[in-house]
Amino acid sequence: MIETSNAWFNAAAYAWIPGTALGLLGGLDGSLVGILAPRGRGRALVLALHFGTMLLCAGLLLAGIVAKVKGQPYGIWYGLGFPGLLGLIIFGSLTPLILRRYREAELRKSLAKDL
Repeated sequence: MIETSNAWFNAAAYAWIPGTALGLLGGLDGSLVGILAPRGRGRALVLALHFGTMLLCAGLLLAGIVAKVKGQPYGIWYGLGFPGLLGLIIFGSLTPLILRRYREAELRKSLAKDL
C-alpha cells in the first residue's frame, strides 16, 4: 500500500478542482464560440482562450503522468490526469469546427461586400 503522507495534496479535499475548473472553462469557451464565431467577432480572444485551455489540459495530463510515476495515490494522479486527457480530446476535436465557423463568417462578410 502506498503511504499517503507524501501525497502532494489532500485528494479528498482538492481533487475535484481541476475537473470543475475545466468544466467552467469549457462552458465559457463554448458560449463565446457560439455567440462570437458565427458573427466573425472576437477571434483572437476565442482562440486564445481555446488554445490556452488546451495548454492547461496538457499541463494537467503531464502532472498526472508525473504523479503516477512518482507513486502518488490514485486520487492525485487521476484527479490531475483525467481532466487533462479529457480536455485535450474534447478541445482538440472542436478546434477544426471553431476555425471553420470563423472562415464561414469571413466568407459571408466578403460576399456581402461584393453585393
